[in-house]
Amino acid sequence: MSGHSKWATIKRAKSANDAKRGALFTRLSREIIVAVREGGPNPDANFRLRLAIDRARAANMPKENIERAIARASGQGGEGAETLEEITYEVYLPHKVPALIQVLTDNRNRTVAELRRIITRAGGQFDGAAVSWQFSRKGVIVIERTDKVNPDDVFEIALEAGAEDINIGDEAIEITTSVESFRDVREALLKKGYELASAELSMVPSSYIELDKDKAAQVLNLIETLEEMDDVQQVYHNLQVPAEEVAA
Repeated sequence: MSGHSKWATIKRAKSANDAKRGALFTRLSREIIVAVREGGPNPDANFRLRLAIDRARAANMPKENIERAIARASGQGGEGAETLEEITYEVYLPHKVPALIQVLTDNRNRTVAELRRIITRAGGQFDGAAVSWQFSRKGVIVIERTDKVNPDDVFEIALEAGAEDINIGDEAIEITTSVESFRDVREALLKKGYELASAELSMVPSSYIELDKDKAAQVLNLIETLEEMDDVQQVYHNLQVPAEEVAA
């Protein structure tokens, strides 16, 4: 769930139960496969692959799973990789919450039918939605606040490397960058020894909306259902969700 706050999302993902871990590994494997096909199997020369591998490691995906996905995408290991298509759907979730759903699918018709059924049944709008203008592609980097993290130091490093916005919270520091400066900011922080809880290119909303507890819960339940679909990689939205609501 890529919305507000990013750190609350990461903590929820880290506490996901084992039953959902298999589906997560499937999505991460697909992401690696597409990255390899786009830029080759060398993560040092393929930044998208580097990010995909970092995400897989952050999710405790076994090393052999990562290597197997790279081999499949490269046509090695005797396994044929599925043909995957990248598509982003613009929809409205219940209560007019705009969202972008990013998918990797080997069957567009099946994915569209399933998304339409789930969203419309929950009171959302699938057809005719146009919401992409409410989002911008940005780099988002998150560093967990610990005794070893100096917020002032992180601020200076990120700003000097080209960060656009730096939000220092009680639990985490969230850094927003342009697509162009994302790699420079990420590398500058890593070079200084900071461990990144998350570093990815994301669709960031230009503004956020708030709903009462019951309506927010309804939207969050739908987002969780969508995220459990094998074909769904990311759900970007602009619902402002307090950390305690995500935990609940």
